[in-house]
Amino acid sequence: MQQLSGLLRTMRPRQWTKNLAIFAALLFDRKVTAPDYLATTIAGFVLLCLISSTIYIVNDLVDIEKDRAHPTKRRRPLPSGQLSPRVATAAAVLLPLAVLPSSYALRPALALILATYLALHVAYSFFLKDMVIIDVMSIAAGFVLRVVAGVVLVDVERFSPWLYICTTLLALFLGFSKRRNELVTLREEANNHRASLEHYSVGLLDEMISIVTATTVVAYALYTFSAEGLPENHLMMLTIPFVLYGIFRYLYLIHGKGEGGAPEEVLLRDRPLQATVVLWGLAVFVILYVL
Repeated sequence: MQQLSGLLRTMRPRQWTKNLAIFAALLFDRKVTAPDYLATTIAGFVLLCLISSTIYIVNDLVDIEKDRAHPTKRRRPLPSGQLSPRVATAAAVLLPLAVLPSSYALRPALALILATYLALHVAYSFFLKDMVIIDVMSIAAGFVLRVVAGVVLVDVERFSPWLYICTTLLALFLGFSKRRNELVTLREEANNHRASLEHYSVGLLDEMISIVTATTVVAYALYTFSAEGLPENHLMMLTIPFVLYGIFRYLYLIHGKGEGGAPEEVLLRDRPLQATVVLWGLAVFVILYVL
């Protein structure tokens, strides 16, 4: 029972919020109300969560010694001894063997995307995470693949490429914010935890965050009034304030509260940020499906 509990914790259910990106195509292509596409996307979401969990298991196996020296990660099941490396390894092998054939049965293209997603993040676990800038760009690529997975599931007709750009920029914003938090939190131990942190500085990361923050806002604004498939009355521009507040709120949490190390934890804990996401989603739904 302890091994099962430890395995479930290592699979990181809280991190599955990131996989909600797979629903972007369903929402913006105006197919949320189509039962077949909704069911297919939900099935894809489950498969994506399972393949993501495989990556978290692999990552913890690779970093088990480094995590034992980390102030919070040392409490994870593998470094703390709650989960056996043998059990974790077996799960990391069996999960893809179940997920990839299932995803092929759902959509052959989905199997290719999930296999690419798995390969990218396994490479990240072993060496990409130690390469400065490439480490964060790899994280951003993973978010784009989540969105692409949703695109192939709903046979999109009105999905704009602008959303790929917005996804990339937002992921870079979250990734650089996480690296900043790691530098501030770990201080002199940062290099021992992640090799790429040796090449980052708080000042450099603040400049990178400033660049992606500004370009994210501009890209989303351009999407709202220039993308094909949106209402011609440009009502989608009314959602820009929610995006602005969400980014500003996250920056406040980074600089004012010292957070940002785990974006999924911030989202699940911060009520104003949750309210902003919900209001933005409702506004998008009303504009695309009601008005």
